[in-house]
Amino acid sequence: MLERLQASKNVDQIFISVGSSLSLEKKIEGLVESSPIDFLKDHWQSNNKLIFVGSVGAVVRLISPFVRSKEKDPAILVMDAKAKNVIPLLGGHKKGGDSFANELADALEAEVICTSDSFTERRIPLDCFGEGWGWERGGGDVDWRKLMISQSKEQKNIVFQSKGSKLWQKLKGCSNISFLEKNDPISFKDIDLYIGQENTDICSWHPPLIIIGIGCERNTNEKLIQRAIEDSFSKNGLSLLSICGLATIDKKNDEIGLLNLSKNNAWPIYFFSALELSQVKVPTPSNVVLNEMGTASVAEAAAILLGAQCGRLIQEKQIYSSKEDECGAVTIALVELSNPFAPHKGELHLIGSGPGDLEMLTSDSRRALTRCAAWIGYAPYLNYLDSIRRHDQVRIDSELTFEKDRCKYALDLAKEGVRVALISSGDSGIYGMAGLALELWLNETVQSRPLFQVHPGISSFQMAAAKLGAPFMHDFCSISLSDLLTPWNQIEKRIKSAAIGDFVIAIFNPKSIKRNWQLKKTVDLLLEFRKPGTPVAMARELGRPDESIEIHTLETLPFNKVDMLTILVIGNSQSVIKNNRFLTPRGYFSN
Repeated sequence: MLERLQASKNVDQIFISVGSSLSLEKKIEGLVESSPIDFLKDHWQSNNKLIFVGSVGAVVRLISPFVRSKEKDPAILVMDAKAKNVIPLLGGHKKGGDSFANELADALEAEVICTSDSFTERRIPLDCFGEGWGWERGGGDVDWRKLMISQSKEQKNIVFQSKGSKLWQKLKGCSNISFLEKNDPISFKDIDLYIGQENTDICSWHPPLIIIGIGCERNTNEKLIQRAIEDSFSKNGLSLLSICGLATIDKKNDEIGLLNLSKNNAWPIYFFSALELSQVKVPTPSNVVLNEMGTASVAEAAAILLGAQCGRLIQEKQIYSSKEDECGAVTIALVELSNPFAPHKGELHLIGSGPGDLEMLTSDSRRALTRCAAWIGYAPYLNYLDSIRRHDQVRIDSELTFEKDRCKYALDLAKEGVRVALISSGDSGIYGMAGLALELWLNETVQSRPLFQVHPGISSFQMAAAKLGAPFMHDFCSISLSDLLTPWNQIEKRIKSAAIGDFVIAIFNPKSIKRNWQLKKTVDLLLEFRKPGTPVAMARELGRPDESIEIHTLETLPFNKVDMLTILVIGNSQSVIKNNRFLTPRGYFSN
């Protein structure tokens, strides 16, 4: 089981009790022996997630002397020795234990046993759901406890959201939440949860909305820059948790104080050249800065440039001079965005859902789906997966012919800091959404790109091959007959080339209501090079309740039965049908 856990890539290190027989029986790479007490002393840190293998009772007794508070304790998960169950014991919400348990369970094909109220009652966990949307949590622990208690009592919670995606508000788990609108009379004392950029003393989620433009003298120290930022945010009534990044001139890319500030606060820093900055119109240009840096503005221009798509300058540059143990001088300008911007937090996962049956969904794709707050795809494809979608995951349906809009929407959400699943049937990289999504992603600046990951799925031609026998044992190719994106004369050349090369051919998108002549033309082209008795398999709705598979030949193929839900497998000169099995011999000399 420990080897499976290590292979899942969900753990960094595995510890085992000193003298355990398991450590003698199996040598697991990277295994570390330690006493339980020493292990807990070294790793009981709030940012850790600790997995224990054993009984819940034993773990409770073991960790009880270390338990302090939700703020200081790590997430604790318990698993049985056969990895059948995963139990989030501590830190399920704030420390991410519940979401990690779901990812771990998907990787190990285990079941999550969760006893939290939001899980059992299918409510939105107000104290942790914002992480999946790229937001930072504010407010004191006492207030959050009160909020979660009132939620568990099914009391009406008042939420006001000024910024950030509101897609989550449509979830069924929000039925006990009352959402205030901008035009409603608003007082923070009457609100249970606030979502926006303002600094409050109540439970809050802060989307990344504020860009900090910075200019500074050489060797300005971190303390001064930090003070200047805090003062600027205080004057504007903004929360530091709403910072989405720092922007400055590329000549400052070696400024130690600035780099340390970025690292210590996990604020990404964006650099622009003097030429780029000089083209930005600013309210307070400076000839002194122009002579020194080659641009009349650094702080204002950098902030405006980074927020060019949807930002407004809310603080013109303010200069802060050093005090006491500070050194240097720093200029601060602030831009507020209308939409969050946090590509460093966002994730865009391209999911191949397979033919439709959940058994055909790869474990890699299932794990990625578990991570994502939002699922986007063509409605029928989402329907196949809906039974494994959690109550806190948003479903966004899209129409069939709006692929580019779908990809752009998914990418824009990921740039906001959201973890997004963009779903295709089959394999996303085979006539799916991966290519178009990757094109759009590559068109972004490097600094604006969220994590992009393609997860393999089982394509319909692979499913057809498994159902038919072994049609693709020799060289094969796939051809789509859709001429919406590829000119027909190019498709025709490929068909002829495949026929001349004696490839087995998988035909995708063979026929639709509007494209009703291409398949007949394809067969006519193939008959110029192949015998009329060449076997053709017609597989429709593979992996779905109405699945059907028929074997025909090139001359007997019933065109009227073929549609967009059909894939055709056309044999080569050696392909045969024996005992109702489709076989293409591995070598031409095997006969």
